[in-house]
Amino acid sequence: MSSGSYRGYRPRPADLPLKRGAVDFTDEAGVAAISALIGDAALPPVAESAAEPFVGITTDGTPVPGLFGVADETAPTTGALDAAQAYLSSLDRDQRGKAVLPVDAPEWQMWINAFLTFPEHGLLLQELGEEQRDAALAIVAASLSADGFAQAREAMRLNGALGEFVGGYDDTLTEYCYWFTIFGRPSDDGPWGWQLQGHHVDLHCFLLGSQMILTPKFLGVEFHGDRIFTPQREAARELMASLQPRQRDRALLSGSMLADDLPPELAGMVDGRHRAGAGRDNLVLPYEGLAGDQLGPGQRELLMSLAATFLTDLPDGPRAHRIAQIERHLDETHLAWIGTWGEAAPFYYRLHNPVLLAEYDNHAGIFLDNAEPEPFHVHTIVRTPNGGDYGTSLLRQHYAAHHH
Repeated sequence: MSSGSYRGYRPRPADLPLKRGAVDFTDEAGVAAISALIGDAALPPVAESAAEPFVGITTDGTPVPGLFGVADETAPTTGALDAAQAYLSSLDRDQRGKAVLPVDAPEWQMWINAFLTFPEHGLLLQELGEEQRDAALAIVAASLSADGFAQAREAMRLNGALGEFVGGYDDTLTEYCYWFTIFGRPSDDGPWGWQLQGHHVDLHCFLLGSQMILTPKFLGVEFHGDRIFTPQREAARELMASLQPRQRDRALLSGSMLADDLPPELAGMVDGRHRAGAGRDNLVLPYEGLAGDQLGPGQRELLMSLAATFLTDLPDGPRAHRIAQIERHLDETHLAWIGTWGEAAPFYYRLHNPVLLAEYDNHAGIFLDNAEPEPFHVHTIVRTPNGGDYGTSLLRQHYAAHHH
C-alpha cells in the first residue's frame, strides 16, 4: 500500500473484496465480505436485468415511438471494419471463440463499474499479447473521435495509476484490466459492434452501415478527475450560475451532497446519486428539475453546450446527428441538480430528454478513504433512452426490414 496521501486522503486497506474473483456470490462469507464494504447498498442487478426483455430507459415504462430511424450518419464504418478484421486475424482459434458473440447476445447488457458479478465474456486485454491488445484498441480508436479515444485511454491509465498508488490490486486496478468483446460479424453494411468494460470504463459501440450508437457509456476516475472531466464540470457550473433564483429552485433536488442529508437510494457506496448505471437498462425515471422551455435564449445555448460535452467521443457525422436530435427536444431537456456549484464543491447533475440521459456525479471514496463525495472522484453515464441503447431500436428495425 502507498504510504502517501492524495489531497489529504489515504488508501483504504488493501484487503477489500474488490479483486478479480475475490467474491463467491454463492458463498455466505463472500456475500458478507462485500456487504461489509457497501453497507445497505444493493449491487447492480446486471444478470437479472439482462434476462429481462429489453425496453430501455423510459419515463413511464413505455418507450416513445418514432425517435430513431435508419439514416446516413457517415460513421467511420470502413476504418472500424478494417481494424476489427486485423484484430480477429491476430487471434488463435480458441481466442476467436471467446472474442465474438452474436449481435443480439444478452452480454451487451452485462457490464459493471466494479468487479464482475457475472461470468466473464470476451477477452481480457491484459492477458493478450501486446500486438493483439494494440489491435483491439485500434478498433476503439477507429470508432471514436480522437478526443473520445484519448479520454478513454486516460481513464484506463488513471485506473492503473490508482492501482500503483493504493497497492494490492494487480489484477483489478491496472491499465489493461478490461474485457473486450465483438458482437456480430464485422461488416460495412450489416449490424455489429463492440464492448470494452471494466473499472471506470464501460463503452458500447453499435454500428449499422453508416450509423453509430455509443451508449451506454460509463467513464470515471477516482482521482485526478479534473484531467478529463473539466468540460462537463465547468459547463454545468456556468449554466447554474446563469439561472435566476426561481429557476435554480426548480433545478435543485437537494442543496446537499452529504449522505445524511439524502435518501438512501441517492447516497449508496455503489451508485452514488446515479440512477442509470449498470443493471438499470429498463429503468423508469420520470423527468425532474428545470425544463428547457423555462430558459431564456442565452441559457438555452448554455444547456445545449453542456449536453454537447457528453458527445465529444462521437465522430463528426454521428455527433452532428446526435446534436440535431437533442436540439429537437431541447424544450423537454430537464436539468436536475444535487449540491452546490462552487469552484471546489462536489455535485451531481442530470440532463434528461427523450433521446439523452447524461449524469455527472462526484463520488465518495472506494479505494481512497474519503467518506463523502469529492470533486476529484467522478462518475459519468450517457444513455440513449426509449430503446436506443446498444443500438437496439436500429437493430430491430433492421431485422424487420431484412429478416421476415
